[in-house]
Amino acid sequence: MRHVIALDVGGTGMKAALVGAHGELLHRARRATGRERGPDAVVEHILGFAAELRAYGEERYGEPASAAGVAVPGIVDAERGVAAYSANLGWRDVPLRDLLAGELGVPVALGHDVRTGGLAEGRIGAGKGADRFLFVPLGTGIAGAIGIDGRVEAGAHGFAGEIGHIVVRPGGAPCPCGQTGCLERYASAAAVTEAWAAVSGTPDADAADCAKAVASGDPRAEKVWQEAVDALADGLVTALTLLDPRTIIIGGGLAEAGETLFTPLREAVERRITFQKLPAIVPAALGDTAGCLGAGLLAWDLLTTTDRMEVTP
Repeated sequence: MRHVIALDVGGTGMKAALVGAHGELLHRARRATGRERGPDAVVEHILGFAAELRAYGEERYGEPASAAGVAVPGIVDAERGVAAYSANLGWRDVPLRDLLAGELGVPVALGHDVRTGGLAEGRIGAGKGADRFLFVPLGTGIAGAIGIDGRVEAGAHGFAGEIGHIVVRPGGAPCPCGQTGCLERYASAAAVTEAWAAVSGTPDADAADCAKAVASGDPRAEKVWQEAVDALADGLVTALTLLDPRTIIIGGGLAEAGETLFTPLREAVERRITFQKLPAIVPAALGDTAGCLGAGLLAWDLLTTTDRMEVTP
């Protein structure tokens, strides 16, 4: 069976899969990145993991993988195949595409983790069929992927979609990016966790606990939650004014709250729009498999000329 290798590299762990021609996950595995041993060790772990997957595929399916795709965090130069920078992994200017191609002996595609996840959501997930979409995962931070006419736009310098750094509260909380009042300082899962832990007096409380408290009618939690929803709505209205997406896909940890998030969020966005068209606001469909599936799609795109969505450098 023809298949490709897909790797989704995170800050502490790696998810991987063998992906069939129709996007099916044939085999899944996980490994640690080994980042505590430094950036060189992370690269070694990625190459070793890829080699394991190649050997497994060859044994299981009678032939080696036809290509590989890898999604990584940080700044990515997809055109040159270079992982330019990642604060979490500590690397700079790693020629990851060439290193993997040398290890595996097959073509390799390199992509940014959020845009790669957005590629999967846009092609086979919650955005399937939408000609314009915005994918916004709400996790430790907030990022975004802009889907336009069958591709995910990276921008001139690789920073397109960084909705988490739209300033929604001028003069507000300082952000590590150097600005103050950024969206991710108010509406990320980390921000809600921080706010709820302080209000509840429970240091180990998190955003999921806040959502549960909202569902049970706790007024303190409702206030924290509504402040996050309002900030998110402000950021989304700015984005939809600029991009006019048909669908906004919300993913990440905060989206796991379901309608506790989506009902007030849709209402808050609708209250704010004037001339703009209200997009569909929907939960992501692929969960933590989006990165692997997207990396698999990148790999298949190296092998086909069919009319599929592409991530542009």
